[in-house]
Amino acid sequence: MAETQPTEQRQDHERDRHGDQAREAAVEAALGKLDLDAKARLLGGRNMWALHALPEIGLRSLVMSDGPIGVRGVRWTADDPSVALPSPTALAATWDQDLARRAGALLAQEARRKGVHVLLAPTVNLHRSPLGGRHFEAYSEDPFLTGVIGTGYVRGVQSGGVGTTVKHFVANDAETDRFTVDNKVPSRALRELYLAPFEAIVANAHPWGIMTAYNQVNGVTMTEHRHLVGEILRGEWGFDGYNVSDWMAARSTTGDIEGGLDVAMPGPRTVYGEPLAAAVRAGEVAEETVDAAVRNVLRLAARVGILEGAEPVVAPRDLPTGIDGDALAREIARRAFVLVRNENRALPLGPDGTGAGAGTVALIGAAARDARILGGGSATVFPAHVVSPLDGLTAALPEGALTYAVGADPSDELAAADKGFALRAICRDATGAVLGEGNLPSGHVQWIGDDLPEGVTHETLAGVDVVGTFTPRESGEHVFGTSGLGAFTLTIGGETLYDGVQGMGSASDPFEAFFGSPVERGRVSLTAGEPVEITLRHPLTKDFEAPLQGVVFSLVHLGPRRDPDELIAEAVGAARAADTAVVVVGTTERVESEGFDRRGLRLPGRQDDLVRAVAAANPNTVVVVNSGSPVELPWRDDVAAVLLSWFPGQEGGAALADVLLGAEEPGGRLPTTWGDLAAAPVTDVTPAEGELAYAEGVFIGYRAWEKAGATPSYAFGHGLGYTDWTYESLTVEGTTATIRVRNTGDRAGREVVQVYLAPAAGDPDRPARWLAGFAGAAAAPGETAEVTVELPRRAFETWDEGTASWTYRSGTYEVQAGRSVADRRLTETLIA
Repeated sequence: MAETQPTEQRQDHERDRHGDQAREAAVEAALGKLDLDAKARLLGGRNMWALHALPEIGLRSLVMSDGPIGVRGVRWTADDPSVALPSPTALAATWDQDLARRAGALLAQEARRKGVHVLLAPTVNLHRSPLGGRHFEAYSEDPFLTGVIGTGYVRGVQSGGVGTTVKHFVANDAETDRFTVDNKVPSRALRELYLAPFEAIVANAHPWGIMTAYNQVNGVTMTEHRHLVGEILRGEWGFDGYNVSDWMAARSTTGDIEGGLDVAMPGPRTVYGEPLAAAVRAGEVAEETVDAAVRNVLRLAARVGILEGAEPVVAPRDLPTGIDGDALAREIARRAFVLVRNENRALPLGPDGTGAGAGTVALIGAAARDARILGGGSATVFPAHVVSPLDGLTAALPEGALTYAVGADPSDELAAADKGFALRAICRDATGAVLGEGNLPSGHVQWIGDDLPEGVTHETLAGVDVVGTFTPRESGEHVFGTSGLGAFTLTIGGETLYDGVQGMGSASDPFEAFFGSPVERGRVSLTAGEPVEITLRHPLTKDFEAPLQGVVFSLVHLGPRRDPDELIAEAVGAARAADTAVVVVGTTERVESEGFDRRGLRLPGRQDDLVRAVAAANPNTVVVVNSGSPVELPWRDDVAAVLLSWFPGQEGGAALADVLLGAEEPGGRLPTTWGDLAAAPVTDVTPAEGELAYAEGVFIGYRAWEKAGATPSYAFGHGLGYTDWTYESLTVEGTTATIRVRNTGDRAGREVVQVYLAPAAGDPDRPARWLAGFAGAAAAPGETAEVTVELPRRAFETWDEGTASWTYRSGTYEVQAGRSVADRRLTETLIA
């Protein structure tokens, strides 16, 4: 495993195990005091995020919260902000397990601050197809890299006394029909790819929880999958944590409990509780089966310190504290940025980091001003502040050195009312009386479970009014609308634009329907700087109950649409007048989000046209790509530099200034292959008659690109720093590879040394090569660094479908060390 501290890992594991005997005794004593009804009640959610407390055994309510880049807490609201770290793809791009551990420790600190005991993260599904809509929330196309980063993350969170829930077990690699799809995965691919990260994390990080997915695998829904959960996860791997359903995935009382599902979420309406107790009394379920699930939940409670008489795994005196969230978010972001192109050393602009030598810079792009820092859906958190690229460069460059132009908006779709809006939500009962109110950072109302404003309950809430003012940044025709289901009355400046009902339409995913497609309701001509009153009334009815207990709808807005050619012309003028043009392009929430897959990999809107035009005007054009997963870059050979920033978190703009101006080097390497959709070997994410065949077997990602003989835009593992590296030597003794590299550039830097294993004679049944290890090396100019990479036994094994067992594949292998899967510098032979 890469960049680990073997001694530290053993100490963490021993600390986790220390006291287990005492905790088990406390668990058994508590279990023995519970009657059937109490046990069944414990296994079903009390509400959206918590389990029932059982005072009779000294058990407090266990609280869970979504991650993975922040900790939302029990209220999905900006009134309870959270640090927002860079996206999981960004974290994986650091290729640094210790940095992932530090990220986890910070999130544990955030969780404790919010009273959260379990973080619903990390996501370790794979990038099987580039069209997966939620790939920004997963790490990589490679199971080994995913397992390494996931292990660091889990160890970090749990070092802070907070549990993790590794998800989504298993093969939840796309969003289309995710509630019902039956993924047909060959057993070899299942073992070597999709189960592999979970297995590695269970073995090396001992997670306290796992989440089973919505989908079926080979005919059995995952919440009922006794073979994968009971026989493999618990039996073969020895997992002893709790197993919770994805939210609303549990659908069968007997099927789920017999299949090994411990907790059905969310509550209060679940297939457990009273239905489970009734099933036991009817003889359909053995009480011993319920006891096993309760035991797992009590063990988790003991570990996090909410079961009386049980010492937590991490004593309060050992909890990490004082971690600077802003500083760590900034560090992860710059370490994650991947410089995939840098012709004639276009970057950095100012080598000393002060901006003094950067000259004049034209910053271009809507995403430079209104940064997209995270992906949509359940990964959303609300940071206390956001540093956009415009903010970061304005602060870093000398006065007068920076100009800004929009250039081309990536979307002509309405989005949640944001800049210029000052809004609050007023909650009313059936008589119209005010129950309470809350501030809104945008026009998006999303109150899930107990997220409601103080004094408001779902039982008394009959309607919500979004009220406030809008002060336009631009004069012209503004478009307003709504998203969500139900009745709406929208009034702007005293004029009613809409009074009607919005239905389900064609949406098949209930989350997509309720998080909803925005619909235009009217247009109003407004003047920049002149505020206007706004009201959106939304009475609640039983006709449109949300799939989760909650209130979800939005006031949406689109500013004046200027002629795209005119905007591009303005950007070209700014670029021509500057020494360097920095163009920020990216995706939108309608392109990458939970609940749907992508239809293509092109940048939305006229952004490609914008880049081409700016590059033609200024040869020193740098493009920053603000997306969580791959997009096509048809202009990549026409620009001086391309920097991938992923979704960079709340400090992304500050980190970008650090990297562009040379205070820090971009440290990232690609965790997934970037290429054009037409050439991508695996693209199918749409089920046929309810089934999605993983017909490619073990050939996904770079494995598939090499098998197809296709050349991607940028290969797995690729990334440039601000210095040069020479690979001087590779020695292999047994299964230990030692690599020496020299920094031949003019500044200090860090290299990610990657080691691939390849059958010397080739084997059509196996990939041409696969990642077997990696390590980080740091050196000053002219100095050497030596790293050691242990090649794990599993790198030499394949799953034998005939014997249903792992087979060690002896023979001659090439051990290949280099900078990416396509840039292998040194080779040695190993006989296994």
